[in-house]
Amino acid sequence: MAWPIAEVARMSGVTARALRHYDEIELLPPARIGSNGHRYYEEAQLLRLQQILVLRALGVGLSEIGRVLASQVDELESLRGHRQRLLAERDRLDTLAATVSRTIVELEQSRKDGIPMTGINRPENLFEGARPADYEDTLRDWPELAEQGRRAAATMSEAEIEAGQRERTALMIRLAELMAAGTPVDADAVQAEIDGQYRALTALAPVSAGEYRAIGRSCVENALWRDAYEAIAPGLAAYQRDAIEAYATARLA
Repeated sequence: MAWPIAEVARMSGVTARALRHYDEIELLPPARIGSNGHRYYEEAQLLRLQQILVLRALGVGLSEIGRVLASQVDELESLRGHRQRLLAERDRLDTLAATVSRTIVELEQSRKDGIPMTGINRPENLFEGARPADYEDTLRDWPELAEQGRRAAATMSEAEIEAGQRERTALMIRLAELMAAGTPVDADAVQAEIDGQYRALTALAPVSAGEYRAIGRSCVENALWRDAYEAIAPGLAAYQRDAIEAYATARLA
């Protein structure tokens, strides 16, 4: 049985335009093209589209998806691997969400009682589910940054790596507090946080204004980044993106 592109778009939620793009980049060619010029898809293409969407949900870029699908030998075994990665990501996000929920409760209690939060909870518990490896994986679209990050991590102690993760998490929380206070993204307090982030990146490798804007967009478009930001506060991913855009326009143009 074959399904026309409009029906595949309806079933999958992928626009016909995106499906045509997948064909153009040879990621998902249709089973056939009719005499009317319409694309038709069969079971094999639907299964391949499912794999594409699963990998996209895991934050994998289209070029990397093409390499993954081209290298797979057994489709069923590949699906099992995708399933394991999805389950692992679900568990990580569940853990991260629970960590943030616990932190909210403890912050509220500490402010009510006027005592430090560290008197209630061990500080290391703040970072369950937010592993440094996840952060490094999201730099795959910037190979030079990713490689320099791996080299730097290889020379660091576990304590130093954890300290870096704590600072990244602290940045997200500080931005969430500024967002909650209604602070504009181009305000000095927000831009100071973004400047610190930019300097940390450029310590690894040069980052142009365009590249930094792309990193900002990835806060929303990359599933791993977006989920991490949204676990801290709804809307934080877009707030970070817009703050980076303002920084790049004002300071890097």
